[in-house]
Amino acid sequence: MKLRPEHISDAYSKALSGGRRDGAGGLSPRTVHHMHAILKQALKQACVWRAITHNPADLVKPPKVERKEMQTIDTDRTVEVIEAARGSRMLIPILLGVLCGLRRGEVVALRWRSVDLDAGKISVVASAEQTDEGVREKETKSGKGRAVTLSPTLISELRRYRTEQAQMLLKLGVRLTDDYHVVTREDGEPIQPRSLSRAFRKFMRRHRLPQIRLHDLRHSHATHLLAAGVHPKIAQERLGHSSVGITLDLYSQVLPGMQEDAVAKVDAALQAAINKRETSASKTLTKPDFRGSGEKEKL
Repeated sequence: MKLRPEHISDAYSKALSGGRRDGAGGLSPRTVHHMHAILKQALKQACVWRAITHNPADLVKPPKVERKEMQTIDTDRTVEVIEAARGSRMLIPILLGVLCGLRRGEVVALRWRSVDLDAGKISVVASAEQTDEGVREKETKSGKGRAVTLSPTLISELRRYRTEQAQMLLKLGVRLTDDYHVVTREDGEPIQPRSLSRAFRKFMRRHRLPQIRLHDLRHSHATHLLAAGVHPKIAQERLGHSSVGITLDLYSQVLPGMQEDAVAKVDAALQAAINKRETSASKTLTKPDFRGSGEKEKL
């Protein structure tokens, strides 16, 4: 039997209603959307090899993926969160999220060998993923690493934290090396991504701070950058998006204010140029009469 569009569409419907292996329900629209992308690419290659004459997946519309509501905190709230975290183990994960835009998995996977405090940069080369079998490290979401410049504030905090971490491990008879993760449990062992999220939620509740996700710190960093007039390309590189289009699409809510500011700056520059031109023209038209009359030259 030949694969037809209706067969693919029916498979997607079954996956949405009861596609989980544990029988606890269906797969998310996002997961089915990924399935569609993989199947479509595979069938496209089959067309290249002339195994099939056309791609039936081209005629199938994947389920719509509803984007989760994005929550961010402004700079004043960010300061509140940072100050509340001082003296706790949540400070460094929070700073890596809100000052560097790291994802949760990237925070958990970050090792000291990827941190260059002298150069003021970190190399984001891996991400931690939690599965039913445990935690495993994989490549970053975009498939390639990136270098993120650190602020002076974060460099200072990381220096202090590394010293404290080394002292804590020495009490356990362990020497801190560059292979250790930056964010760990109290015994120096790697922390699980879900455990970090739970700890963050408890921290925010305990201090009566906005009930945002750990991932929303990354969103906040992006909006802070764009609202400050940082070029979207720079924001894209810091966040690790595969294209600047993704950055602009995700944070389009910041763009209206940026456009107003940009228009005002361009208008001011043009007006300054016009005024300069008019002033220059006025001086040319009012040359003094050197014949001693003291009157302006009549043109």
